[in-house]
Amino acid sequence: MNESYSYLEELEDFLGGTFHQDIHSPEKALNEFNHLASKECLLSTIKDCQDFLNSTITLQEKESFIENNVEIYFPEISLNPLQWLNNIIEKMKEEVKMK
Repeated sequence: MNESYSYLEELEDFLGGTFHQDIHSPEKALNEFNHLASKECLLSTIKDCQDFLNSTITLQEKESFIENNVEIYFPEISLNPLQWLNNIIEKMKEEVKMK
């Protein structure tokens, strides 16, 4: 893998590019991403998310990172950012099984 590869940059691109202000809902945005992404892209995105969750960054920093890169009002969906990201990972894993 390229030494300049940064899962944080990739995750930022995924979150900002998928869950931006013009989406109808986070669920529809994820469904569209899952439908359009290749199996390899999904696996790479899952790995980036897991690397982020398993990193030494504090929980508060992780939550702030997610909140700063998506246009989602978390109290409305009754999840905190980390719970939400874990749900996203599970849904992407389900999609991988179907591809």
